[in-house]
Amino acid sequence: MRILARCGQVRKPEGTVSEAAIISARNEDGGSKMTQPQPTILVADDDSAFLDLVSRELRGRGYATVEATSGEDALTLALSRNFDLAILDVKMPGITGIELAQQLRERTAIPVVFLSAQGNTDIVRKAAEHGAFGYMVKPMDIEQILPMVESALQRAIEMSRLRQSEQQLKQALVHARQTSMAIGVLMERNRLERDGAFNALRELARTRRAKIHDQAEEILAAVEVLNWRKS
Repeated sequence: MRILARCGQVRKPEGTVSEAAIISARNEDGGSKMTQPQPTILVADDDSAFLDLVSRELRGRGYATVEATSGEDALTLALSRNFDLAILDVKMPGITGIELAQQLRERTAIPVVFLSAQGNTDIVRKAAEHGAFGYMVKPMDIEQILPMVESALQRAIEMSRLRQSEQQLKQALVHARQTSMAIGVLMERNRLERDGAFNALRELARTRRAKIHDQAEEILAAVEVLNWRKS
């Protein structure tokens, strides 16, 4: 099995992919520089001619593209390297675009847009259920894909920032809860008021050159061990 890099060299695949999966990393001016432009987009369509047309248009606008003519190849590629976006044909042999999108959603963070010869309500609804960032019906003017790609990439960035903020908030809440519980332990065991217990926790963390929430977690762990021994 092989993957052909269109920048002029053969690249070893990170996963087992058929010859239909072709990595295309060509600059806008058609040169063969080694550095791939960013973002990198996975394009999957069983229509080779259309696949090549879309990929050439994207590369001409400075994107790097990775091509696959089946859902199986696309999934292998998606699991073996990082992509900023996946453009999927809805109907492909084997794993369909909808099924592929479901797996990508469960196993990766790659945003997805769909291209399809069908625009019926059921398919559009299924695409939306699987987190589609865009949906276009063939045939279309090839240049119409570019605004959709740009919009999807921007939305993906915004979603990533929201997820990071949500994760940071959750972590902050966990730290706050642990710190509060540790303060309660110090209040009970040392007969301190809340401010005194917090100052004691802060001083202990400073002495050990630790963060307050790390010191709080250590206190809670020690209390848990003591309670276990007593039981």
